[in-house]
Amino acid sequence: MAKAPVLTPQAEDFPRWYQDLINKAELADNGPVRGTMVIRPYGYSLWERMQQELDARIKKAGARNAYFPLFIPQSYLTREAEHVEGFAPELAMVTHGGGKELEEPVVVRPTSETIINEYFSKWVQSYRDLPLLINQWANVVRWEMRPRVFLRTTEFLWQEGHTAHATDEEARDFAAYIHREVYADFMVDVLGIDVVLGRKTPAERFAGAVNTLTLEAMMRDGKALQMGTSHELGTNFAKAFHTSYLSREGRRELVRQTSWGSSTRMVGGLIMAHGDDHGLRVPPRLAPVQAVVLAVKEDEAVLAEVRSLGERLRAAGIRTEVDDRTDTPFGRRAVDWELKGVPVRIEIGPRDLADGTAMLARRVPGGKEPVAIGALPRLLPALLEEDQAALVRESRSRRESATSEVTTEREAVAAAVAGGWARIPWSALGPAGEARLAEHGVSVRCLVAEDGSVPDADDEPGTVALVARAY
Repeated sequence: MAKAPVLTPQAEDFPRWYQDLINKAELADNGPVRGTMVIRPYGYSLWERMQQELDARIKKAGARNAYFPLFIPQSYLTREAEHVEGFAPELAMVTHGGGKELEEPVVVRPTSETIINEYFSKWVQSYRDLPLLINQWANVVRWEMRPRVFLRTTEFLWQEGHTAHATDEEARDFAAYIHREVYADFMVDVLGIDVVLGRKTPAERFAGAVNTLTLEAMMRDGKALQMGTSHELGTNFAKAFHTSYLSREGRRELVRQTSWGSSTRMVGGLIMAHGDDHGLRVPPRLAPVQAVVLAVKEDEAVLAEVRSLGERLRAAGIRTEVDDRTDTPFGRRAVDWELKGVPVRIEIGPRDLADGTAMLARRVPGGKEPVAIGALPRLLPALLEEDQAALVRESRSRRESATSEVTTEREAVAAAVAGGWARIPWSALGPAGEARLAEHGVSVRCLVAEDGSVPDADDEPGTVALVARAY
């Protein structure tokens, strides 16, 4: 009888494969309240690495970290009509506290534009206070009707940036900088996912924004996943919260604002963009563990060499873990590390040690080969970079080969339902066509220029709509 696979094959049932992998790679569990999740240590270590890389880029952009309350007075949200209407179905409310009914219900933070603007209006008095660039790492709650771990959860973790500027141009440029130099750079350079940069249609914009920039990635089943967004808010929130400044000319002016965010949804994107039937494949630049050194069996000399090699690899700048748990069968340990997607596995047994070699297994391309133990600290950095580049190429190739150029709504729907993406002239679709696509479970993910750049306006000649099914 054939041995049952560790994971449900992707081609057989992609959603089941996804859930299997989350469980068996020990990434997360479902929480006790519907739609919540418990992120396990290995899953959280992936998020921590994402935080570190993004945080460095955010700080390079000039933003500083702060923290704002989880609880927001309901009256704050009602000040910006479009904002409250957009979030109303997802709000979680607190009506009682301390055994008493509250005088005013409290909203559990779905996003922080309103509460941050309450304080921006206090902190900004003059042009000298601008630009004001704030970021926070926090949790948010949006009541989710169709939860899925990492992708759509009632509570999730994220960063949200909020800025105030003197002019529309400054705000527009900063939102574009975050879109390109923070998010896109991180997603391509670290996550190894080739994303499409575009702007959302008016129907898909963030509630209260005048423009939303998005990054869309293709998963291995052909669906799209929105990986992050950067919004131009214009003066909508500034009007509602009276956030203004005294200009150099002595005039009272409204600030222009941006907000931008990315979340633990990126962990789900990492799984679905790179994972295969054997488990995760974690890009080396992201990996919390880039190399694991395994002792094949109990042997004093082997254990000593495994531990020594671990130290030498760490000294070479490689994030390394030593697995000397010889009371657990070697095969089980090897499968566990493969499931977790550690880029490099180094296996040493008595025979290997006698030959002065180790068995090197690379997770991204697959396969094993013997390598001189002494050469590993020198060889691994270059191999890890090779594997990082290979994941980007694979991601780009998958998207390009599965994207069709079409001219009609029917062709766009057919391409999306078949498991790919479609590019259709926005002039051939428009808002009415966009609404009809939704009847087929298909959406316009973003608008791009013919050359792949981000268009300046929705109706710009040559603007193309990117159409797909999405998570």
